[in-house]
Amino acid sequence: MLVQLAIRDIVLIDKLELTFSGGLTVLTGETGAGKSILLDAFALALGGRGDGGLVRQGEAQGGVTAVFDVAVDHPARAVAAAAEIDTDGDLILRRTQFADGRTRAFVNDQPVGVQTMRAIGTALVEIHGQHDDRALADPTTHRAILDAFGSLQGPLNQVAAAAKRVRSARTSLSEQRERVAAARKEADFLRHAVEELGTLDPQAGEEATLAERRTVMQQGEKVARELNEALDLVGGSGSLVPHLSSAVRRLERRSATVPTLVDPSIAALDAALVALDEARAALDAAVLTAEFDPRELERVEERLFALRAASRKYSVPADDLADLRSRYDADVAALDAGEQALAGLEAELEAAESAYAQAAKKLGDGRRKAAKALDAAVQAELPPLKLEGARFITQITVDEASRDAAGTERVEFWAQTNPGTRAGPMMKVASGGELSRFMLALKVVLAGKGSAPTLIFDEIDTGLGGAVADAIGARLGRLSEQVQVVAVTHAPQVAARAVTHFRIAKDSVKRKTAKGAEKAADRVTTRVVGLAADARREEIARMLAGATVTDEARAAAARLLQGAEG
Repeated sequence: MLVQLAIRDIVLIDKLELTFSGGLTVLTGETGAGKSILLDAFALALGGRGDGGLVRQGEAQGGVTAVFDVAVDHPARAVAAAAEIDTDGDLILRRTQFADGRTRAFVNDQPVGVQTMRAIGTALVEIHGQHDDRALADPTTHRAILDAFGSLQGPLNQVAAAAKRVRSARTSLSEQRERVAAARKEADFLRHAVEELGTLDPQAGEEATLAERRTVMQQGEKVARELNEALDLVGGSGSLVPHLSSAVRRLERRSATVPTLVDPSIAALDAALVALDEARAALDAAVLTAEFDPRELERVEERLFALRAASRKYSVPADDLADLRSRYDADVAALDAGEQALAGLEAELEAAESAYAQAAKKLGDGRRKAAKALDAAVQAELPPLKLEGARFITQITVDEASRDAAGTERVEFWAQTNPGTRAGPMMKVASGGELSRFMLALKVVLAGKGSAPTLIFDEIDTGLGGAVADAIGARLGRLSEQVQVVAVTHAPQVAARAVTHFRIAKDSVKRKTAKGAEKAADRVTTRVVGLAADARREEIARMLAGATVTDEARAAAARLLQGAEG
């Protein structure tokens, strides 16, 4: 609920701090005292439209701060948390209005956009008046109001889940149909490509291997002679290896007598023999490699040309032909299995739609049952509000073509204001005063079911008095047992039922001129004062009597207060 409201330099308000409690709070005062200014300032803190004209004349800026104490699981905290706002403790909404029209918004001292502030403010406060019956003006909210009254969140969740399954099944079926349709268009090409690539059987890296093998074979004939000549020098008839080996054996026989002279030479010759042996082995391998069958070269070239031709045909590198073959295989398999898959997905969609229809029917039955109960409950509130000839009607229509997450019903509140007249949408057939009373009856019936924790009623009793005003006061009192209610009123019958009573008035104060001259000028300021028992009685007497408060008015005020307490 709202616990504190601070306003500074807004229109006629220079500095104002109000503390609120639960129950019914009323604000009274003469016409033009500034009640509308106070509500405009409050609306600014809730994310309302800014206006440089709200800033008090002569000031550069004004500001409004509203402090709310709400439960930890209240939706307003969820909205704030989604905007990455620290929600520990109270929710503090602060708005600064500059004279040039700019505004700045803060929630818990964190800068926020006005839209975020408005979303939080909407969850915290509802403002209702003869020209601001938002709960009734927007038919899109009527279904949610009916669902809250009928406690239909469970069936509503089931419908939402069923609708999600329908959307998912429909999307899967649509995607599969697109895949199969595309595959059918290319079926002949795909089957030919799969057969051709299957016969070719390309392998990753095969092109590079074949190209290297082809190069080696093409160059082999040219280098074979040089390789054989080198091999003959190393390991053939002209090789020095036998002579070197014989020399090593002779030197080894001399090693015992003069080792220091002979051994280094023996080691060097041994190393030379090892190197020559390695050279012979390398030349042997090279000679074998260089030897090729011309028919093998022909086979390699044919395979290489086939791979490169397929690469050009399918516009992919030769190394990607194997992957392309796998993809085409999968496409053909999908085409072959497409009809079966489509049938399965069609069955899934049919089952999902059937489940949705069952859940929607259950929700619709609950709504129709709740509508009868809501109509009866609101109807019972109308006669004391001087709407005894009126009817409240919850109009439900079914739109099967629109199967959304909230069901198939469209809900709108209708009214018949007088017997014999045509019933119609409430906003079209009811006057401003009638709308206010319909709204009050609806709010009383819905108390504690989805309402914002703070309700503001702005002069909904205008033009009404006597028993009707007393009935409005009684219903505001009942409503305040469930939520915090703040009412701006001219009706003493309403004011008498308040737990907290504020009086709004204008004061003329003296201020020095800008140059500090002794000449003084009047400046009007709006003041709000909390009234104790005696002051309350005097204010209610003023509301009864007008400018001159008589003893009879005071006595009548005392009776009103006593009757309200009883």
